[in-house]
Amino acid sequence: MPTIAAKILSEKAGKEKPVHAGEIVDCEVDYIMVNDITGVPAFEVFEELGNANEMRTEKVVVIQDHYVPNKDVESAEQARALRSYARRYNIENYYEIGRGGICHQVMIEEGFVAPGRLIIGADSHTCSYGALGAFSTGVGSTEAAAAMATGRLWFKVPETQKFVINGELKRYVMGKDIILHIIGEIGVSGSLYKAQEFYGRAIENLSLSDRITISNMAVEAGAKAGIIPPDEKVFDFLRGRVRGEYRAVYADGNEEDYEEVVEYDAAAIVPTVAEPFSPDNTVPASELDVLIDQAYLGSCTNGRIEDLRVAAELLKGRKVNPAVRMIVVPASEKVFQQAIEEGLITIFLEAGAFVCGPTCGACLGGHMGVLAEGERCISTTNRNFIGRMGHKDSEVYLANPAVVAASALKGRITDPTGL
Repeated sequence: MPTIAAKILSEKAGKEKPVHAGEIVDCEVDYIMVNDITGVPAFEVFEELGNANEMRTEKVVVIQDHYVPNKDVESAEQARALRSYARRYNIENYYEIGRGGICHQVMIEEGFVAPGRLIIGADSHTCSYGALGAFSTGVGSTEAAAAMATGRLWFKVPETQKFVINGELKRYVMGKDIILHIIGEIGVSGSLYKAQEFYGRAIENLSLSDRITISNMAVEAGAKAGIIPPDEKVFDFLRGRVRGEYRAVYADGNEEDYEEVVEYDAAAIVPTVAEPFSPDNTVPASELDVLIDQAYLGSCTNGRIEDLRVAAELLKGRKVNPAVRMIVVPASEKVFQQAIEEGLITIFLEAGAFVCGPTCGACLGGHMGVLAEGERCISTTNRNFIGRMGHKDSEVYLANPAVVAASALKGRITDPTGL
């Protein structure tokens, strides 16, 4: 089964021949990432293992991002505990508030992610790194602790699905629409414990940012990983940035190696919205006429500079609807700084949007954008479950940055194509 996933797991397990789906392998991992929610439990379990002097600190990355800035005493205590652990174990790869950003963006920006690597993170959207040709997946805090102690973790080799998207995408159709379209067809369990691989001219033409969005949401279909074969766009991005050496891994190209192969016509994909309360409850944005209270642009899914540019283009010289509050959250301090330099932040402020530094807060219903009872939000985030961004009787609609910006202007969910 020489798919990308199988090849990476084979190599990290030290196997001479490719492993097969269903096989259990013990692999050397390249990096282990934890954040302010998952990190403290991981360190606690690590200490219970009795390996306090044997942590593989060179593999550990610690990032404060979910309750940033701290919203209450409890989150402040949690952040302080994580900070203390990072200092106790002299973890060099520690990213404090104001010096990092949302964990997945930081992992990619700071050169931890590269083709052929095996990376685990105590956060489900760790699968984002597959956009650069890595096998990356979310694990629990206990598994992260075990890897901290040993540098290794066991995996069951997944079956792999191949998604081929050929043709040209229409204006305002982005990576978010591709993955929502796929999830809408296969369902939230359509890739359960499988790896997804993405191919085709439409994928090749996407920016790295849009590819990250696709890999980020692979887990919303239950996937273990969402992998895109690396190309010159990836290599250019990593030049002068990547930490250490890496080797790109590619599938052999045999159709029989995949559990299934699904093809799509890019021209048939339109700006898409996932209605409450599931990412697979998709519908074309043009078919909706739903009043909104909040428009949210940000998160590890769509908070990169390319996403901000798309929204700013639509908002420039216009005003957010007076019945709507718009919140803009760059995915990292570096993205924030670049947005300032490009004048995007000024555009957002002049349009009447609220802009803040990088945080996961609103995405998980923590703070910095929590919804009240009955409120509706059009959001570039990745989940719209019941109560995801606040009150259990609020509603979240998932969409790309262009749809979010257009909706903020109109006060209702809007297809930007007709704006």
